[in-house]
Amino acid sequence: MFDQIILVLTWLLWPVLAVVVVDDWFLRPRRRLAALPAAAEDAPFLKALYGMLPVLLVAGVLRLVRSEQLDFGLVLVVASVVGGAVWALDRWVFAPQRARAARAAGRNPEAVPEPGTVDYARSMVPVVVVVLLLRSFLFEPFRIPSDSMMPTLHAGDFILVNKFAYGLRLPVTNRKILDLGEPRRGDVVVFRYPLNPSMNYIKRVVGLPGDRVRVQDDRIYVNGEPLPETDLGRYSDGCYVNMRLAQVRTGEHVHQAISCRTPHRLGVQMLLPSCDRRIRYNYPCEEDPELLSRPGMADNGDMQEVEVPAGSYLMIGDNRDNSEDGRYWGFVPEENLVGGARRVWFNFDLERRGWSKINWGRIGQRID
Repeated sequence: MFDQIILVLTWLLWPVLAVVVVDDWFLRPRRRLAALPAAAEDAPFLKALYGMLPVLLVAGVLRLVRSEQLDFGLVLVVASVVGGAVWALDRWVFAPQRARAARAAGRNPEAVPEPGTVDYARSMVPVVVVVLLLRSFLFEPFRIPSDSMMPTLHAGDFILVNKFAYGLRLPVTNRKILDLGEPRRGDVVVFRYPLNPSMNYIKRVVGLPGDRVRVQDDRIYVNGEPLPETDLGRYSDGCYVNMRLAQVRTGEHVHQAISCRTPHRLGVQMLLPSCDRRIRYNYPCEEDPELLSRPGMADNGDMQEVEVPAGSYLMIGDNRDNSEDGRYWGFVPEENLVGGARRVWFNFDLERRGWSKINWGRIGQRID
């Protein structure tokens, strides 16, 4: 319901913004000039539009934040250019026209207020440029939309990503201009999804260029050796039930992973009473060792050994049985890397019920 409301408000933003801009630049100055020395009154319809505009702008920002396919860097570049153009046009074209009209009417040009849209643009552009530089070259916030990295990352986590960890890149084009390092095995990395670069994915690096990697019974083998793993018992959070919980060492990183030894894909279209999320599927793990022991019966998520090509990486999620990752669509080219995930700075999951929408305990957690 919330998403539908935001979508409707975002669609309303554009016609309202167009009417407000035209009125604010061309019609409102004439009303104000004609009413001097008294203050001009806007028509009730226009008052309503001017009042709605801030709400619609907030809805547009929320829509951008929640979008998984929108290039936010491109939005910031466009906002900077448009804001700068608005300021420049008013300064060199429309402001002199307003001054001439005021003098022709025998009024002081300074008595005609500057259009609000110009004031917004002049105030907005420096902020947008600073945000663009920070998110392009230093740190960028991302929202985790799925469970593929559980238990390391949860749906609703907002994380900070180090943009200069693997080199500085230009916004929009993603062209590297300064090489500062390469991903290490075990790094949690945000990257552009190879099959649809407009989407950002986050997974863990398990295969470096030249590595031979296979997955068998939810264990990852690199160059013939399994990643060191310690059984921690069972994991249940009400939505995932009876999952295997393990502590895994991937490179220099020690982290947890969950899995279920079964040849079937997890996900039952049901609502478990203990699950506090409005999700379509729950994930009870029901293992059947006898079934897995049959000849030719492979565990869900198994992958035959592959060699990671030069200039590419193999990414796999910590939620072994609910992660759409490199086991299914292949490798991530180096040019698709966005940055390394560092910390959780907030958590807010709209799919959760009641006060549990915010998990306060996750705020500030380091991502390992």
